[in-house]
Amino acid sequence: MKLPNKEQMWVEARRRHRLTHAQVQMARELGLNPAKLGKLDNHRAEAWKAALPQYIEHLYLKRFRRAVPENVLSIEERAQLSALKKAERKTRRVGERPE
Repeated sequence: MKLPNKEQMWVEARRRHRLTHAQVQMARELGLNPAKLGKLDNHRAEAWKAALPQYIEHLYLKRFRRAVPENVLSIEERAQLSALKKAERKTRRVGERPE
């Protein structure tokens, strides 16, 4: 299944920054841009900066007052559910169409 470009960017960010599915979902819910995660990531010369996974978890806890999302879904699972919902809506609309 081919992922939309937006989701593909998150898959690349997950691989590049070694994030878990939960951390990617947290970053999405926080509204972070996957293309700009590199700026937030700790480069070894910046000892004062937290590592990206810990920084995302810290921001999520601060905003939502919980450590992890209630339902963790991977990007692929989320895209699959979206495709199923889209297909259901399409069949429902075709069934409602007057002839």
